Amino acid sequence: MKTLEQVAASLQGYDPQALRADTAQQFLQTLVTPVEQSELVELKAALGRVLAHDVVSPIDVPAHDNSAMDGFAFNGALLQPGQPLVLDIAGTALAGAAWSGTITSTQCLKIMTGAVMPAGLDTVVPQELVQTDGQRITIPAGALHQGDNRRFKGEDLAKDKPALMAGARIGPAALGLLASLNLAQVSVQRKLQVAFFSTGDEILSLGESPREGAVYDSNRYTLFGLLTRMGVEVLDMGVVRDDPAALEAAFGAAASQADAIITSGGVSVGEADHTKAVMKSMAGGPSGVAFWKIAMRPGRPMAVGRIGNAMLFGLPGNPVAVMVTFLAFVRPALLQMMGCAVQGTPMLKAHSMDPIRKKPGRTEYQRAVVQTSSDGKLQVRITGQQGSGVLSSMVAANGLLVLPHDQGNVAIGQEVDVLMFDGVI
Repeated sequence: MKTLEQVAASLQGYDPQALRADTAQQFLQTLVTPVEQSELVELKAALGRVLAHDVVSPIDVPAHDNSAMDGFAFNGALLQPGQPLVLDIAGTALAGAAWSGTITSTQCLKIMTGAVMPAGLDTVVPQELVQTDGQRITIPAGALHQGDNRRFKGEDLAKDKPALMAGARIGPAALGLLASLNLAQVSVQRKLQVAFFSTGDEILSLGESPREGAVYDSNRYTLFGLLTRMGVEVLDMGVVRDDPAALEAAFGAAASQADAIITSGGVSVGEADHTKAVMKSMAGGPSGVAFWKIAMRPGRPMAVGRIGNAMLFGLPGNPVAVMVTFLAFVRPALLQMMGCAVQGTPMLKAHSMDPIRKKPGRTEYQRAVVQTSSDGKLQVRITGQQGSGVLSSMVAANGLLVLPHDQGNVAIGQEVDVLMFDGVI
């Protein structure tokens, strides 16, 4: 397990007081390590989990050469260029049962989708392409080629070959694939345990009476949603007041139960609360926690470190900044801790419908709506007010328009990157 100093020393241009967003991402990618424990679960319980070991196919899928559609199976070598082919129907092959009759070179077999292809037959003509006269069919000239519409044994998955690799996150398609191999159970990485809480005397929990200068806690609920979507086990520790003893107790309880701790609030420069001091103390001093000023908007302040064996992510307090820093930094790090082989979120390319002012020197994440234009191209427009406290802008958006560190102004029609929310939040 690398220390923060070792990671920092390995990164070119690392400066915690003026940190590029991409350097922060590199730092976390180098710092975090996957959980090592795995467990055997029933197949339906594996949805969303990360595969712990390679899955080698115990069988061929499909188990036999079979028909890809309803039609007539025959020996494709009989096809002659420019000539129709007339064949007698010898019988019918149904899916789920091998046909046991005999067939001559001038005959064909009526066959259903998925039915086993008898020996000597390698081509299937769809039933809608032939002319039928009693027990005889005519295949028009040029209707198909030898080998058409046949699925080969092991075409999907070959016996003793890898079917899924460790680190794959099991989605609906992978779930079906595992079922096709007759696997009722699968080995997955254990669920990551993540504790989170909000800090500050100005934060109200739901149900408390309003008071001047205080705000209701939205961050715990957005974090709950973000973490639940990831499939981790969440430990909501509520709101912790700005008191050293209360903070120490919260961090201690979180570190004893969780693989990662996420806080919101209390990491900005010059704040009067005690969160940063307690983080530093419980992380073992400056060597155990780094306080960053990231060149980004929104979400400049962030803390990263370890308390005991738990990873610590201290996020800013503004609601949008919490979500953006989570998506940009915390989510990829947690996926890596889960053992997921692919942590990055693919970006879409879309044409900006707005002129956007931006100075090089920071990464900007703007709330945006992506839609398809009448000519079929993807277009993106920002949602309006981009303040870090405007949570309604995240509700209105379906993605984040990402303007990288060195990007300048964006002109109308210019292509930009968009991180889509679907499947993420």
